[in-house]
Amino acid sequence: MDALILARWQFAITTVYHFFFVPLSIGLALIVAIMETIYVRTGNPLYKTMTKFWGKLLVINFAIGVATGIVQEFQFGMNWSDYSRFVGDIFGAPLAIEALMAFFLESTFLGLWLFGWEKLTKLQHLVSIWLLAIGSTISSFWILAANSFMHQPVGYVINNGRAEMESFSALLTNGHLWVQWPHTMFAAISTAAFFVLGISAYHLRRPLADEAKELFRRSFQIGTLIGIVSTLGVVLAGHAQSQYIIKVQPMKMAAAEALWESEDPAALSLFTVASEAEQRDLFAIKIPGMLSFLTFNRFEGEVRGIKDLQAESEATYGPGNYIPSVFLNYWSFRGMVGAGTLMLGLAAMALYMLARDKIQSPRMLALLVPALGLPYLANATGWIFTEMGRQPWIVYGVLRTEDAVSPTVSTGMVLITLIGFTLVYLVLMAATAYLMLKYATRVPGETATVHAG
Repeated sequence: MDALILARWQFAITTVYHFFFVPLSIGLALIVAIMETIYVRTGNPLYKTMTKFWGKLLVINFAIGVATGIVQEFQFGMNWSDYSRFVGDIFGAPLAIEALMAFFLESTFLGLWLFGWEKLTKLQHLVSIWLLAIGSTISSFWILAANSFMHQPVGYVINNGRAEMESFSALLTNGHLWVQWPHTMFAAISTAAFFVLGISAYHLRRPLADEAKELFRRSFQIGTLIGIVSTLGVVLAGHAQSQYIIKVQPMKMAAAEALWESEDPAALSLFTVASEAEQRDLFAIKIPGMLSFLTFNRFEGEVRGIKDLQAESEATYGPGNYIPSVFLNYWSFRGMVGAGTLMLGLAAMALYMLARDKIQSPRMLALLVPALGLPYLANATGWIFTEMGRQPWIVYGVLRTEDAVSPTVSTGMVLITLIGFTLVYLVLMAATAYLMLKYATRVPGETATVHAG
């Protein structure tokens, strides 16, 4: 392996680690804010206990999210200096705004919320958690504004071999941003909803005192209502994003469907075993016309295939391989869609349980406990598909990944840091899993001293 491959592996591993925690922080901050709002409006102490229970898990997750995120920006300078040199004037602006505006907002009001239970008024304390939730949302916007430029570069000019920002408003109105951000936000909220559902289902299967049972029953209700809305949002926003991407990054969606030849109408692949070397299907189960329907909202219309897009790219950018890994994109896309579909079905089941007063059904509750892991599968595979489908470009159509790596960083240097970061992150993840398991499985009444505020 050379330094380029190792640098890509290092960034991929640390990013996936980090993205395990970010969606939960964003979504759970919103849910905890809703719970505390109910407490302030009703004065019911049960909701205060509920807020503290889920808030403790939010704090644990937020802390590890910050720890794993610090390394991300350092890698731009260490392993990807040519990328930073080329696009830093553009990419750095939204990241700087994110740090100055959103991260400080999050961290400041997280501290006020955590330590201010007896020092702030109810309203002041409530405002603190809402500002934390708003800060998390703003943070995601600025980070995705930077990321969307890599997928659809806009508002820039090339001067002296470097990209310079020409229009900040173009960066903020980037079409890719406005299909990616809603999809990511709904995914984050659904992650938190299933987190609440899974843990509530775990407790509701156990013998509990009446107060604890009521706490998790109401948590289950909140998780269900937010879960059904957010998973529907993920599906609708994801569909809009796919229709947009097939216009601006057609090769990505062709790889996601293992679509070798252009088709009109185009069939949707349910299961395909393909030979990338021969660029053909070995075995496939497809629904005729369905890919055209999903793309154009009608059962006709040409969807361009990999071979035609490769020829078009060579004519535009010169000789080279412009085909991303079909295997990785095909299966990561199906991992994301499959997990999301299961989540929608389980959210509907949870809503049925509430409507039919079957919230104590052991079998249904048993299904919801492991379902807690589905959003993590969807988030990880979705992020892999998003980034790998862009290859061989690090800035689509402008800068190739192979031209972005640091020229003076040796293979040995990257290998050492790759192993080091992977092991350190593994330890951090294990510690987080231990703390989450420890506090999530405790009944709030049994941990009154821990949660006392």
